[in-house]
Amino acid sequence: MTDSPILASDKLKSDPRLQQAKQLIMDAVAQHQAELTTVRAPNPELVAGYEETLDAFGAIRNGSLYFPYLSSGIGNGPFVELGDGSVKLDFITGIGVHGYGHSHPLMVEAAVDSAVADTVMQGNLQQNHESYELVKLLTETANESGAELKHCFLTTSGAMANENSLKLAFQNNHPANRVIAFSHCFAGRTLALAQVTDKAKYRVGLPDTINVDYIPFYDEQQPERSTEIAANHLNYLIERNPGKHAALWMELIQGEGGYYPGTTEFFRTLTKVAKANKICVIADEVQTFCRTTRPYAFQHFELDKEVDVVTIGKISQVCATLFTDEYKFKPGLISQTFTGSTMGINSAIAIVKGLIENGNFGADGKNQKLHNHFVAGLKKVADKHPGTISGPHGCGGMVALTPLDGSAEAAAALAKRLFAAGLMSFMAGGNPSRLRFLMPLGCTETAHIDLACEIIDTTIGEMKQDASLAKHFA
Repeated sequence: MTDSPILASDKLKSDPRLQQAKQLIMDAVAQHQAELTTVRAPNPELVAGYEETLDAFGAIRNGSLYFPYLSSGIGNGPFVELGDGSVKLDFITGIGVHGYGHSHPLMVEAAVDSAVADTVMQGNLQQNHESYELVKLLTETANESGAELKHCFLTTSGAMANENSLKLAFQNNHPANRVIAFSHCFAGRTLALAQVTDKAKYRVGLPDTINVDYIPFYDEQQPERSTEIAANHLNYLIERNPGKHAALWMELIQGEGGYYPGTTEFFRTLTKVAKANKICVIADEVQTFCRTTRPYAFQHFELDKEVDVVTIGKISQVCATLFTDEYKFKPGLISQTFTGSTMGINSAIAIVKGLIENGNFGADGKNQKLHNHFVAGLKKVADKHPGTISGPHGCGGMVALTPLDGSAEAAAALAKRLFAAGLMSFMAGGNPSRLRFLMPLGCTETAHIDLACEIIDTTIGEMKQDASLAKHFA
């Protein structure tokens, strides 16, 4: 045996020219991103052309962008430069996608490694070694405290990961054809997932695809009562439709619904009923993955023995469905031309390993410390401006507040004014409407949170002086 590389790819990876080129690229990015260290107003000379581009883009895509956001292609951690020359503090990160913010060295390195790989995309028929490395990492991490999620299927989107999870549940529990989900849940917007998502306007004009029954979610104001109500409702549905439910669909922290977390006792009460009736327990972690005190939210809630199928996405770049032996699928059920881009797969490995090595997890890990710091800062703003914001809400790297009277109009007004002032957030929930923040957990420091709170403080103060918003103030 010899330690010398035996594959051409190994020789390429260790080629000093490639290493030198990678370092030059890293140095160039570092040099030019160094000026992006705080928020910045648009450059007047760029505004007109930028707005023309936004208008043209909106016309082609049949709808304007929610925010006038077109990145210039460079950033520095949580800061991102836009095409109008402004710099934003990105605390929404594509709704939880950019876990290491913008132009982070880990992502640049993964991109360079991917650029010299033989293919842009990997798929079911032809995959590279890094796909194996990623599924191994995801399953080993998932099973480190007692879960038995031995299998993992990669895919390109959270919606496909969720679609695949439903297929596993239906095939293995055939002929059951119904799903139980929580009120106000969000599962995705495909034909099937639009039925699961509890929002009627997402189904306008669409045919019915699957049958979904809803049970109420946990209410922190009445924990025991809400748990009892949900369990009673679950038992009622099962008794009314014996043998017809294939899956219990659980968002452990409701994301689009407004950042409402459940509790271990609440979930265990329901999964006990599901298990007794041979109903597949699916945990949808497309938004929560890597944002609590553990890599998986089911670990945070100590549901390792309860989950049968788990889906992840967003921050992982490549999405995945993990499942137990019991829910292995028959040949032909799941297959895709694309399972992910080589850059997405390499980035996923770097992100998950990076967050673990960076100390983001644990009861006193960075995720929880950032959450605590943000919550403390928002409470100071609330104390300074009584009746303007309530909360904060959420868990770990998912933080939300309820602005003013909780109306959608008030939440949208604050989100857009914060954007103009340099802070990115986004709405969640319906009644009340909230403003949510998904920090880039790989690169956010407390100083960034302090800046975010300073912007919120100033913006709330300005809104109090706006007579057009008076009806939304208590």
